[in-house]
Amino acid sequence: MRKNIKLTAGIAATAALALGLTACGTASDPSSAKDAAGSADKPLVVAASPTPHADILNFVKDNLAAKEGLKLEVKEFTDYVLPNTATQSGQVDANFFQHKPYLDDFNLKNKTTIVPVVNVHLEPLGLYSKKVKDLKDIKAGQTIAVPNDTTNGGRALQLLAENGLITLKAGVGTNAKLSDITDKKGLEFKELEAATVPRALNDVDAAVINGNYAIEAKLEPAKDAIALEKSENNPYANFLAVKEGNEKDSRVQKLAKLLNSPEVKKYIEDTYNGSVTPAFGAVTK
Repeated sequence: MRKNIKLTAGIAATAALALGLTACGTASDPSSAKDAAGSADKPLVVAASPTPHADILNFVKDNLAAKEGLKLEVKEFTDYVLPNTATQSGQVDANFFQHKPYLDDFNLKNKTTIVPVVNVHLEPLGLYSKKVKDLKDIKAGQTIAVPNDTTNGGRALQLLAENGLITLKAGVGTNAKLSDITDKKGLEFKELEAATVPRALNDVDAAVINGNYAIEAKLEPAKDAIALEKSENNPYANFLAVKEGNEKDSRVQKLAKLLNSPEVKKYIEDTYNGSVTPAFGAVTK
């Protein structure tokens, strides 16, 4: 039985206060180093999105952690803000839910100092619909829902452009915004928080959904998406992350090793059937 602790928005005020008190500090402070050194025997508390992140962590917890002498505690979050603020404030030791473009944008806007440790998997972004079966069936006058956060919104627009549904300004890349569309081809767009996009499928003609939220909504990206992001050379690998200065924590290093193990690779491949793919490799810089 899982012993995850689901955190709700009630933690937001506490996290925000703690963030305000700690964001201006650095991990190189002597007190921080002392805390890190004294934590080797404590459980490593990791914030994670429920699927597939918490699932992968629980596989490690239940099957691999004990052999490495690692005590692992998984806390589930259902949004994309609290895992980072809780990591920054020290309410959790690490998080596992995001990709590098999102983290870079978050750190810049929130003056946080979260850093990647090791890549784990990729969740291809997909275009889904309950009203049409093929890209060619998407016509002028129809509405497409897209995530409203900067990085996933731009990523969604790139997916639509690559599949000929819109045209974007040259060179906008993953930072594309709705204002960068030069030809909407008669389509309308509805921006929503990424976690809520799957619930909008009945209200729009199509929606671009993050892989983890698609899986939670019982969608199979490899099977159900009418357009799916390519995995090759994709910059959106999801990774284990910590507050800067905590990368060498022995518990973090043990977890990083396990997350890149053959056992986890097999678990991802067997469990998600291509909807989530391993992204093992060099540590993201």
